[in-house]
Amino acid sequence: MVTALNEVVARHSRWDFWKCFYRLRRAGHQWNHKRVHRVYCALRLNLPRRTQRRVPVRLRQPLVAPARLNETWALDFMVDALYDGRGFRTFNVLDEGNREALAIEVGTSIPSARVIRVLDDLIRLCGRPTRVRVDDGPELTAEAFVDWCAAQRIAIGYIQPGKPDQNAFIERFNRSFREEVLDAYLFDSLEQARESTEAWLEIYNTERPHDSLAQVPPLAFLPRPDPASKSTFAVST
Repeated sequence: MVTALNEVVARHSRWDFWKCFYRLRRAGHQWNHKRVHRVYCALRLNLPRRTQRRVPVRLRQPLVAPARLNETWALDFMVDALYDGRGFRTFNVLDEGNREALAIEVGTSIPSARVIRVLDDLIRLCGRPTRVRVDDGPELTAEAFVDWCAAQRIAIGYIQPGKPDQNAFIERFNRSFREEVLDAYLFDSLEQARESTEAWLEIYNTERPHDSLAQVPPLAFLPRPDPASKSTFAVST
């Protein structure tokens, strides 16, 4: 118990007793809360903890286009606003092997649970990636996302803070999406944004020439082996 409790506190130094206790329960430990609290107090973990954690050191991520599909998916977020000023976000997923845009999820809020749901749907359609390339955003460093990747045996490649060039494939895609959709139209509703995004995704993947792919679209450069798989993603409401 001491080891398990210390591991939780070391990882989440600002959590109180009950958060630590329920985390232990989720991990499968069935210790009574009174017993855990006695150990918690004996370790003096009930005293104020004002430690500050250093930002994790991230290694530079090499940017080399994979030769195969599903080797590396790049993930990123964008923000925009409707005509009435209400903000919304997009969660973009790109396969670096052929620069195919696998999904653009549109919503006012896209927490880690929604990110996982989108990726689960994509895995059913396209197969499981070996690795995802992401930044240090809260949705992508959340415990739920990290645990999901571990359960799926998907490696996480965090780029270094302030180095978007280490995720250049999706940054270039974001620029195209910004210029050709988000900056090109005024949306009155999320549904309008979703419809325009879905139509553009189909064109991007199947018709639009890509500068780095010898002027052919992603699915002409490297098609998906399963013809039943669709390159666009039906965004949820």
